Amino acid sequence: MDILGNLIDGLGHALSPVNLLLLGAGVLMGMVVGVMPGLGPSAGLAILLPLTFGMDPGGAIVMLAAVYYGAMYGGTITSVLINTPGESATVASTFDGYPLAKQGRAGPALVMAALASFVAGTVGTLLLSVAAPATAAVASSFGPPELFLVVMAGLLALIVIVGKNKLLGAVSALLGFCLATVGIDVGGGEQRYTFGSTELINGIDFVPVAIGLFGVGEVLWTLYHGGHLERLRYFDVRARGGGFWPTAQDWVESRWAMVRGSLLGFFVGCAPGAGATVASLMSYSVERSVSRKPERFGKGAMPGLVGPEAANNAATSGAMVPLLTLGLPGSSATAVLLAGFLMWGLQPGPLLMEQNPEFAWGLIGSMYLGNVVLLALNVFCIPVFARVARVPFHVLAPVIIVMCVLGTFAVNSSIVEVGVMLVCGVLGFFMRRFGLVPAAVVIALVLGPLAEETLRQTLIISGGSFGIFVQRPTSIVLLCVVGGLLVLPLVVRAARGRGKPPQSPGPDGKVEAEVRG
Repeated sequence: MDILGNLIDGLGHALSPVNLLLLGAGVLMGMVVGVMPGLGPSAGLAILLPLTFGMDPGGAIVMLAAVYYGAMYGGTITSVLINTPGESATVASTFDGYPLAKQGRAGPALVMAALASFVAGTVGTLLLSVAAPATAAVASSFGPPELFLVVMAGLLALIVIVGKNKLLGAVSALLGFCLATVGIDVGGGEQRYTFGSTELINGIDFVPVAIGLFGVGEVLWTLYHGGHLERLRYFDVRARGGGFWPTAQDWVESRWAMVRGSLLGFFVGCAPGAGATVASLMSYSVERSVSRKPERFGKGAMPGLVGPEAANNAATSGAMVPLLTLGLPGSSATAVLLAGFLMWGLQPGPLLMEQNPEFAWGLIGSMYLGNVVLLALNVFCIPVFARVARVPFHVLAPVIIVMCVLGTFAVNSSIVEVGVMLVCGVLGFFMRRFGLVPAAVVIALVLGPLAEETLRQTLIISGGSFGIFVQRPTSIVLLCVVGGLLVLPLVVRAARGRGKPPQSPGPDGKVEAEVRG
């Protein structure tokens, strides 16, 4: 069946009353999670994942995906109103969003951001509808050597793009691989690192690790930085009055920023490891460079808000391409979604769209509907969500930790998993404290078994020879990609040494340098 026919079937699946209800609930929860500084999509998904246990897989993934892209916009509200990004992908939104709020234009800023999110989400979903089947068709020819190299390329991309220290990023990924070895050796059947515990025979489950690193870890990190003591200036938003709506000039000067941000965000999001943070910062740099009045950026330029907002929302659609077609999470949030797939007995990859088309296309169809719901909630409920941002963090912190404990216990009724979650929460705090990358741990934990299995299969096929990696054209191309990712940091460092240091797109000149490393 062609793409249009599959898409119509997917929309029909998403339009069922139950799925529509779950879609609305997911968008609403995502918005609430997004406006809580210190959480963001990854933590929100990890905390809410246990709620889907026992649900129909189609409805559960529709709800979690809605939480994902709903939280992307929720963080914009705090970025604009209190200069505090809900998560890293909305950092660029503070550069011009907060200055606009100080000028008394918080309403227009949030409405334009909502429109940019809708346009970018729709464009990204359209591109996903075309790119996912094409990518799946190519990936269906992959054998164990190609799948192993794809896993390595995805992890290397994450290490190269995210984090200031590439060595610490590699250590983080290795830590995730170590956690993935706990349990039964699929080749020999022996127990590995279980220390006699029957709870660990099946390995360390992804859910407590993700909830600990992203839920409890984020809370501890925010408390360490004094988030419970901060009293930030707050700009109110009221839906009544002409000052709430954008002007004609806002629409005119931002229309191409939406288009550029949507396209850039989608293609950056398709690259494993890049994600919405890199896409939004790149979009800000692009808008500043093409603007006829670059001096306005950082002082309240509407394109400086619209471009990054479009980019980070389109990146959520782009990240679905490697997730659905290769089984590779491109970010920590999609790693949580991958865990949901596996929990429901579904294996994302080249065969997913052939063997479970109603599931894959139902998800894509729900994203079209979700963007409409998101736009309606954003525009008409902005004042309501803005009030959520006023809840002090010292009230939110204990509530979040209790939710993490209850959610972890609800999955398998295991006290051991609750202990693993709390230990991972402390580990997540120290990882942030010393510059390690929790996202790399999570993605390596998810991909570790796949990497081990495909490497084992590859060596069995080749009789132990690594020459099999250069016997097929696809493997050679992937080897070149892996080699390029290894060389890229050295090339960038050499280029920076010969030229001037790169300038950050933000007013303080710090954020982009941190993300690029």
